[in-house]
Amino acid sequence: MSGPRIALFGYADVGHACLAMLLERSANVVAVYSHADAAGEAHWFPSVAERAVRNGIPVRLDSRLTEPAQLAVLRAAAPDLVLSCYYRALLPLAALAIAPLGSFNVHGSLLPRYRGRAPVNWAVLHGETETGATLHVMTARADAGDIVDQQPVPIGPDDTAADVQARVRDAAVCILERQLDALAAGRAPRRPQDASCATTFGKRRPEDGAFRWSQPAAEIHNLVRAVSHPYPGAFTPHGGRTLHVWRTHNGGWSANGAQPGEVRLIDDRLYVACGAADTRWLEILRAQIDGDVERDGADLARHLAPNAPPTPPAP
Repeated sequence: MSGPRIALFGYADVGHACLAMLLERSANVVAVYSHADAAGEAHWFPSVAERAVRNGIPVRLDSRLTEPAQLAVLRAAAPDLVLSCYYRALLPLAALAIAPLGSFNVHGSLLPRYRGRAPVNWAVLHGETETGATLHVMTARADAGDIVDQQPVPIGPDDTAADVQARVRDAAVCILERQLDALAAGRAPRRPQDASCATTFGKRRPEDGAFRWSQPAAEIHNLVRAVSHPYPGAFTPHGGRTLHVWRTHNGGWSANGAQPGEVRLIDDRLYVACGAADTRWLEILRAQIDGDVERDGADLARHLAPNAPPTPPAP
């Protein structure tokens, strides 16, 4: 391997994909910092640490580099360039100053919008039609440094966060590879972010998936898309139990005065009335009750309201 010495801070699908690209490019990765997988968290992505170990790269886990001894270890690795790809901890200025070629981060949005945690989930939740990946300079403030490169990706009306995350992952790899030579030469382009356009969002919790049928159909649909597999999912009370909704389709159909939560089987498709003043049908494509198996449309309808009559005409 040749070129500048790189310390990679990485986790999740983006961290793994970026490390794989660096290895394919024979980049001189001399140290990898990652996280131990948290107990109880869905691990739907390959391990950055395992990939590094298989390639003989020293790995350190969960280091926040706030202690002198931790900084000394990074200094001893003598990186020329620091890259962060979905590392979950904010690196202190003392760590960012170690690499003479600079420290850069890959973020899963088109900065300055959607700074902070879970940017793809928040973008889907808010009904955005586009997001992307950004390579930027790391500073003391998270996701606030100068932009080096960006690449947009589309968000379709029925795309889940997982669908979009796969595109963001690929875009992240693309911009990092596109700028790798410039980063190695110390001549990467930079432009300041427009702070007046910045939006920032925090970490999402499993309990944030709760909803009520009195909410608008579009709002519920976006929540379902934002937290569907591999995330904890959207859920609501139903008949004294909990209904977990994994996939929906929102066609904007009027529910003609039906009550929120009212269930109908129409042309072998399951619909639930949503909203208060302007009630509309939301099609439920896949869901499950408590610990039961996931079910599709008509099969689920028989378990939710087996005696509910169809309501013609179809939406």
